[in-house]
Amino acid sequence: MEPLSLPVRTKAGAFAEHARLADEDAPCYGGTWKEHMKGAHPESLFDLIGHTARDRRTGLSWHTDAGSTGFPLTWQEALDYVSRMNRDRILGYSDWHLPNRRELFSLVSHSRTNPCLPADHPFTGVFPGYYWTSTTCARLTGEAWYVHLGGARVHRGMKHASHMVWPVRGGGPERVLVPRTGQGLCYGPFGQITSCEGSGQDGALKVGIPWPEPRFLEKGETVRDNLTGLTWKRGATCTEQPVDWKAALETIERLNAGSTHGRRDWRLPTVCELESLTDMGAHSPALPGGHPFEEVKNWYWTCTTSAYEPRYAWALYMVDGAVGVGFKAQAEFFVWAVAGTSSFTAGRAFPVPSFASTPTS
Repeated sequence: MEPLSLPVRTKAGAFAEHARLADEDAPCYGGTWKEHMKGAHPESLFDLIGHTARDRRTGLSWHTDAGSTGFPLTWQEALDYVSRMNRDRILGYSDWHLPNRRELFSLVSHSRTNPCLPADHPFTGVFPGYYWTSTTCARLTGEAWYVHLGGARVHRGMKHASHMVWPVRGGGPERVLVPRTGQGLCYGPFGQITSCEGSGQDGALKVGIPWPEPRFLEKGETVRDNLTGLTWKRGATCTEQPVDWKAALETIERLNAGSTHGRRDWRLPTVCELESLTDMGAHSPALPGGHPFEEVKNWYWTCTTSAYEPRYAWALYMVDGAVGVGFKAQAEFFVWAVAGTSSFTAGRAFPVPSFASTPTS
């Protein structure tokens, strides 16, 4: 299995260059910003087909009206709404679903706000607030994940709360260039395990690229993720205590200066790279079962600066996989170094899935 392509926006070197590259506009899946600038998809990241827009980076097709429900719904109401869309063949399709966490996260641009979508997006009615996903929080199963399309946070909340709904189409490993979340069970509105049949939940549909077996390959003190091609330190912390963001970058510089584990290309991961490790079927930590990592901590810095407030940087909460921010000047997070790139090099067009893009009768 060929590893996924994740955006590569950083390199070892001066702090300013490390941070600058982290802020380039790139999707979490489907190639790097530089690929698009070099002609992979120079005209647009989206193909408009009637009232749907296919994301050329992922193969997912989204309703062009991100506010089609007109008002917020509870989590179960959101799932039922999408089910009715399929029954009524809205826009001529019967394969709509509530996006899982990774599908909705794939739309996010971490260099833009209100909405945090790519600059050329064709969507209307985008509410700069939370949108439901079909993914339940594995640690607190009465809660589900949602993504904030104003600023890109990924958090969880009670399923009886009301948030916006954005239906999507696309499914199957040959059609979608986004990895599965790892969730394999289905849960009711109050957190009870329930049947997946006809639920439309993440655990039922399992949309996305299946994880390779084995997922991880140990090489001494490093671990290669066979899903993305990235190499991580097996020891999941490079500092004994939480550090501030500047100290995190200095830690990476020292790793490279000392050719740690025979490499000089260590870096602080982007928010997309660190999120790619998470398993939404697990918690404490939210990593795939049987992972080989040691000393996994609860909170980690990324190199990605917040577009809302540059004094903050994105961080990942490894207990259940939440994606939030931390104040750069405060020593609150640990450091987990990553190295290498995905198997797709800059300038090479990311493969676009070939499948029918028009409604069927």
